[in-house]
Amino acid sequence: MNIELRHLRYFIAVAEELHFGRAAQRLHISQPPLSQQIMQLEAETGAQLFNRTNRSVQLTPAGAQFLQDARAILLQVEQATQRAARLHRGEEGELRIGFTSSAAFIGVMSDALYVFRQRWPNVHVQMQEINTRQQLAPLHEGKLDLGVMRNTPLPADLHHQLLLREPLCAVVHKAHPLATAGRITLQALAREPFVFFDPQVGTALYSEIMDLLQRYQIRPYITQEVGEAMTILGLVATGLGVSILPASFSHARLANVVWLPLEEPDAQSEMWLVWSGEREMSAQMAHMMALLRRE
Repeated sequence: MNIELRHLRYFIAVAEELHFGRAAQRLHISQPPLSQQIMQLEAETGAQLFNRTNRSVQLTPAGAQFLQDARAILLQVEQATQRAARLHRGEEGELRIGFTSSAAFIGVMSDALYVFRQRWPNVHVQMQEINTRQQLAPLHEGKLDLGVMRNTPLPADLHHQLLLREPLCAVVHKAHPLATAGRITLQALAREPFVFFDPQVGTALYSEIMDLLQRYQIRPYITQEVGEAMTILGLVATGLGVSILPASFSHARLANVVWLPLEEPDAQSEMWLVWSGEREMSAQMAHMMALLRRE
C-alpha cells in the first residue's frame, strides 16, 4: 500500500467540497491531477470512495468512514509534529538533575529552578539528592542530565563549569570558648574533637577539607563520623564536637550553632555544574545551564 499524507489531504478537500473543481482551486492544483490522485487512492484502498455523475459528487459509505479516519490521521500527525517541535525547543519533556545536599542552600540553584518552572512549566524536572561522587556514574550512563556538585576529580567524558566559590567556616556550639572569637585560624581547631564525614560515604567535602587541614599540618581528632552535613550540624548543636563546612549550610539556622570565618585564604569550596560531553545536549539542559550560569 502506497498512501501518502497528500492523498488524505486531497481526499478531504474533495469530500468537503463535493466538487472536484472547487477542491482543486482550494488545493492550488489543476483538476486532472486531483482526479488522478483520488483514483489512485481508491485503487490503493480497494474501495470506491465517491459516487460521481456529471452533475454531482457524493461520498459512498466507505468514503464517509474513510473521511473520519483521514481527519483523525492528519490530526494525529499535526499533534505529533507539534509535540516534536515543543520537545526540540525544550518546552516539554524531562530534565534529570542530581544535586549535592548543600546545593539546596545556594541561591543560584534555587533561583534557576524557580525561573525554569515559570518559563517551561510543561517540562518535568526530576531532582535527585545524591552526593558528589555518586553522581558521576549516572551522569556517565545518561541517567542524569546535569549534576550540581562539589569540586572533585572527574572522568574524561564529564565536563564542568564553576557555579560559585564559597568560604569554608568553622562550626562550633554557642557555648564553646571559640564561639565569640569572630574569625579563627585552622590551628585553633587542631586539638578539638571533630564531627566529620565518614570517608566511606563518598562525599567530596571529606577530601576537600582533609586536604585543606593537611596543607596546614593539622591532623584532626575525629570522634564522630556521619554520612550527612545536616547530621554533623545536629551533633555540633549538641556540643559533641566542632566541624568545618561550606558557609551555605549556615542557611539551616540551627539555634545552638555558631559559624566562624576562617582566616586561611584557601579555605574555600567550589560548586560545579557537570554534564557528559559524550551525550547530545537537549534544549531542556541548555535552558537550565543558561539559568545556572546567569546568562
